[in-house]
Amino acid sequence: MTEKNGNAFDFKLFRRLITYTNPYRFTFYFVAFSAILLSVFAVLRPYLLQQTIDNTIIPKDGELLVYFISLMLGVLVLEVISQFLFIYFANWLGQEVIRDIRVSLFKHMLGFKMQYYDRSAVGRLVTRAVSDIETIASIFSQGLFMILSDLLKMSVILGYMLYQSWELTLLVLAVLPLILYATRVFQKKMKAAFEEVRTQVSNLNSFVQERITGMKIVQLFTREETEYSNFKEINEKHKKGWIKTVWYNSIFFPIAEMSSSITIGLIVWFGGLKAAQGDVITLGVVIAFIELSQMLFRPLRQIADKFNTLQMGMVAANRVFAILDTDSKIEDNGSLIVDNIQGKITFDQVRFSYVEGEEVLKGVSFHVDAGETVAIVGATGAGKSTIINLLSRFYKIDSGTISIDDTDISTLDLKSLRDHIAVVLQDVFLFADTILNNITLNNSAISEAEVHQAAKEIGIHDFIMSLPNGYHYNVKERGVMLSSGQRQLISFLRAYVTNPGILVLDEATSSIDSHSEELIQDATDKITKGRTSIVIAHRLATIKNADTIIVMDQGKIVEHGNHNELLEITDGYYKGLYEVQFAAVVE
Repeated sequence: MTEKNGNAFDFKLFRRLITYTNPYRFTFYFVAFSAILLSVFAVLRPYLLQQTIDNTIIPKDGELLVYFISLMLGVLVLEVISQFLFIYFANWLGQEVIRDIRVSLFKHMLGFKMQYYDRSAVGRLVTRAVSDIETIASIFSQGLFMILSDLLKMSVILGYMLYQSWELTLLVLAVLPLILYATRVFQKKMKAAFEEVRTQVSNLNSFVQERITGMKIVQLFTREETEYSNFKEINEKHKKGWIKTVWYNSIFFPIAEMSSSITIGLIVWFGGLKAAQGDVITLGVVIAFIELSQMLFRPLRQIADKFNTLQMGMVAANRVFAILDTDSKIEDNGSLIVDNIQGKITFDQVRFSYVEGEEVLKGVSFHVDAGETVAIVGATGAGKSTIINLLSRFYKIDSGTISIDDTDISTLDLKSLRDHIAVVLQDVFLFADTILNNITLNNSAISEAEVHQAAKEIGIHDFIMSLPNGYHYNVKERGVMLSSGQRQLISFLRAYVTNPGILVLDEATSSIDSHSEELIQDATDKITKGRTSIVIAHRLATIKNADTIIVMDQGKIVEHGNHNELLEITDGYYKGLYEVQFAAVVE
C-alpha cells in the first residue's frame, strides 16, 4: 500500500484504473455523452420556467402557457431517458471493469509462492478479492461519471447565469468560495478517514474468519470470553473509523445547506428590488436564479458525497493494485515439457531457508532410483516436508540442484513438472463439493468411470458407495462431513487417478483409526507399486519395507540405508527412534 501523502486524489492510480475501460470504450464514450446531455437538460428546465413566468403567467396568456408546459414535459421525458441510460451503463461499465480486475487478481494470486501465503492473513486477501473490488465498481457507478456530469452541469449553469444577469451571478459566486474551501478540506479529511476504515474492515474480516475457522480450538481451550473481548476491541476500532467519517459529514453538510439558504436570500432581496424597479431583471429571472443556484450548489454537495465514494473506491483500488504489483510469483523459466518420467530423483547439495540466514536444509544430497520407495524420518523441524515442497517447486532453493531423470527441475515447465507428482498430505484439504469433484478437481480428462475403477483397485469403492449419493455426496467445507480417515482415503484416490510418476506421502497415515489405516496401507501398497515413492512418517511401522530410509536431523541427513542396515548402527538415530516406538514388541 502506498504511503498516505495527504493528497486529495491520486491521478497516477486513477489513470491506471481507467486503462481497464479500454475494452469498453464505446460504452465509456456513450456514458460521457449522456452526461453532456444531462447538463444541457439541466439548463433547459430553468430557462423554460423563466419564459413561462415572463411570457405567459404575467401577461396571462393561457394558450402560450399550455405550449410551454408541453415543452417542459417533453424536456422532462428526455431528461429521464438520458438519466436512465446514464445510470444503467455507468453501472454496467463498473461491473465489467471489476470483473476483469477480479479475474486478473485471482489469476495473479494463483501464481504466488507459498511464502506469500505463509505470511499473509487469509481474511485480508479475501477482503481484497471480494469487498475491495466491489468498492471499485462504485467509482464508475456513483463516483467518476456522476462527478463529471455534475461538473458539466455546473459549468453550463454558470455560463447561462452570467448571460442572464452578471449582478445576480456575482451574488451567487460570493458565497461559492466558502463551499469550495469546505469541500476541499472535506475531501482531504475523508480520504484519510476512509483509508483507516478500510484497514479496520480488513482487520475485522481477518479476525472473524480465523476465529470461525478455528472455533473448535477456541471452545476446546475455553477462550470464548477472551476472543469475545478481543472482538469487541477490534469492532470498537472499526466503529471509531466510521464515526470519524460521520463527524466530517456532520460538519460539511450543514455548512453547505447554510450557504445555499444565504444565497437564496440574497437573490430574493437583490433580484426582487431590481424587478420591482422595472429593471432588466424580471420576476422570471429571479425565480430561475433561485432554481439555478440550487442546481449549482446541489452538485457541490453531491460531488463531496460522491467524492467520498470515489475516495473509497480509490483506496480499495490502491489495496488491490498493491497485490497485483506484488512480485511473489513462482519463477517458471523452464520450458521443457515431458510426457512421462521414469522417476529417478537426485538432490545434490541442496540448501534452503524460508527466512534469509536461517537454513532449513544444509547441503542435503540423496539419490532415489526409478520405482524405489524412499522413506524420510526425523524429528519435527528436521526438514522432511521442506524436501517435498522443493521437489514440487513451491519454493526456490538457495543453492544446489534437484533433478528428475537427470534433468534439473528448474528447466522443466512448472505445470509439466507438477503433473507428474502427486502429493498426499497429513492435513487433507477438501472443497465444499462432491467427492467426485474433490477427486478429479474438475479435470475433464478424468472420467467418472475411471474414478470408479481406480477406487475399486485400491479398495475404497465400497466405502464411497456407502455414503448418501455415493460419488456425488457433498462433503461440505473442508470435508467436515467425513472423518479424518475417510478424508485421507479420498486424498489417496485423488493422487492415484492422476497416475503420477512420483508419489509423495507426507505423514499420510498419522492420526487415523486402525480400520482406516488398514485401508490406507492396502491403498499405499497398490499406488506405490511400480512408481517412485517418497514417504514421510513418524510411525516407523509403515516404512519398514522401504527400499531406502533417510534419517534427518536439523536440516542434515545423518543416516541412510534400509531398515535392517539402520538397526545395525550402534547408537544410531534411527535405532533410537525404533526402540522408543517398539520397545515392548517382541520381534
